[in-house]
Amino acid sequence: MARMTAAEAAVHVLRKEGIDVAFGVPGAAINPFYSALRKIGGIDHVLARHVEGASHMAEGYTRTQAGNIGVCIGTSGPAGTDMITGLYSASADSIPILCITGQAPRSRLHKEDFQAVDIQAIAGPVTKWAITVLEPAQVPRAFQQAFQLMRSSRPGPVLIDLPIDVQMSEIEFDPDTYEPLPAYKPRASRAQAEKAMAMLDEAERPLIVAGGGIINADASALLQEFAELTGVPVIPTLMGWGTLPDDHPLMAGMVGLQTSHRYGNATLLESDFVMGIGNRWANRHTGNLETYTKGRKFVHVDIEPTQIGRIFGLDYGIVSDAKAALELFVELARERKAAGTLKDRSAWAESCQERKRTLLRKTHFDEVPVKPQRVYEEMNKVFGKNTRYISTIGLSQIAGAQFLHVYKPRHWINCGQAGPLGWTIPAALGVCKADPSAEVVALSGDYDFQFMIEELAVGAQFNLPYIHVLVNNSYLGLIRQAQRGFDMDYCVQLSFENINCPEINEYGVDHVSVVEGLGCKALRVTRPEEIAPALKEARELMKQYRVPVVVEVILERVTNIAMGTDLDAINEFEALADEGADAPTSIAQLT
Repeated sequence: MARMTAAEAAVHVLRKEGIDVAFGVPGAAINPFYSALRKIGGIDHVLARHVEGASHMAEGYTRTQAGNIGVCIGTSGPAGTDMITGLYSASADSIPILCITGQAPRSRLHKEDFQAVDIQAIAGPVTKWAITVLEPAQVPRAFQQAFQLMRSSRPGPVLIDLPIDVQMSEIEFDPDTYEPLPAYKPRASRAQAEKAMAMLDEAERPLIVAGGGIINADASALLQEFAELTGVPVIPTLMGWGTLPDDHPLMAGMVGLQTSHRYGNATLLESDFVMGIGNRWANRHTGNLETYTKGRKFVHVDIEPTQIGRIFGLDYGIVSDAKAALELFVELARERKAAGTLKDRSAWAESCQERKRTLLRKTHFDEVPVKPQRVYEEMNKVFGKNTRYISTIGLSQIAGAQFLHVYKPRHWINCGQAGPLGWTIPAALGVCKADPSAEVVALSGDYDFQFMIEELAVGAQFNLPYIHVLVNNSYLGLIRQAQRGFDMDYCVQLSFENINCPEINEYGVDHVSVVEGLGCKALRVTRPEEIAPALKEARELMKQYRVPVVVEVILERVTNIAMGTDLDAINEFEALADEGADAPTSIAQLT
């Protein structure tokens, strides 16, 4: 067998497991691993400006394409702790990423050595597995097990911590005969699928709630076929958005307290049966559980056994990978169709479509400063069905989910549960790296944008072009809106008089100058009629210079976006659409 360092063996395993891209920041304790990367080759490295940024780039990379696993590399101490937010984000959304950290020598781990920290213990709660490898000969097997764990059952992240002396030690390893370990995924039985289908058959107004597990399982085509065979309308969760195209006649809208459609909530409340597949009944989706569950039966299919019954008691649960379950559901639906025993659901589906045509929010506002709803109307005009949208949290994300349109899986790439500010820029760069041919459009409020703005330099250095729509109200807008319940507007103002940029009128940070200083391009607009031309110009600048292009839209300072405490108690705040001209790019107007 070949003799090599443990770090070299680890890189060979990465290559055998299909890794050809990594994001990271080198440092003293991980330099042997970087030496192995350089020696062996085959892995393209993107140098981040912050290790948390590198972890979010890895997330974006994974989320873009089925089978991808993003890799993030950092040194000892703070590099590992910087990764924790990325690990938490990935864990919460069932996203496999591999984080690799350097560590102090084994003999000095207990001596408070420089940048020595027990990252295994710190990362444990937000990973499927976190390990400090103490024996050099175990390094390739630790990586082998990491990939098996990331791919098995509910996907998720792993952290491998490598003391510097472990990396440098020589071991025997034969990369030529290395084979990945098979991943385990639970599969529904035919009897289980039969029972779920029998319950569906009994319902008069059934819905399918399509979660992110369907996208993780690369099963969106099966979901669409199942819906079309049975005629059952689909409610995607925020993480499942794109499993069915927004313009599909069985797409019934999203449900929830924030990232939802009026018609989606109304349809859920009219239903008598819900089959959830690959979802987790998140609280922003369900709202008050009594309202959500009253008068309807529930079947839940999920890959993770502990998710079944975790949020509320179900009528029936199945532990299964979403793809395996949908294969059975499609098979049974085909049999029923051939036998002529499927119910005619056309009247129920049409009633859902009628709500979709009529229960709309207004977007066509002409005010200056710009109302945010108008931004999304203009985005719908400019960006097509192949656009990949990236966003994380805030009023910008909530309004984006209410007004934008998604037509394909993995075209709404969103940090669903953790929602860390700063996620959007690095995640968008990871998406660009994973799919260089895509039109990538990121969406941020001003505070999310400022959190990790330095990562734009990565886009300039490595030619990762995308368009970033920055809606600027110079506020922590979502928190300001939440503070209304406390009758305060406290510590959420980002406004100040910028002595270097008086033309932005106390909106604080001169984003255009900062973006250009980082090697990218930027445009600023202040009127609604300027938005679409600026987006089109950004597209041309992006193609010409191969760098990220930011379009900043100066918004009115205060806008309250529709949300509430319960599905039947959403406060709309703004005017609703009375006619088509009030919402000219609603999906109803485009189909």
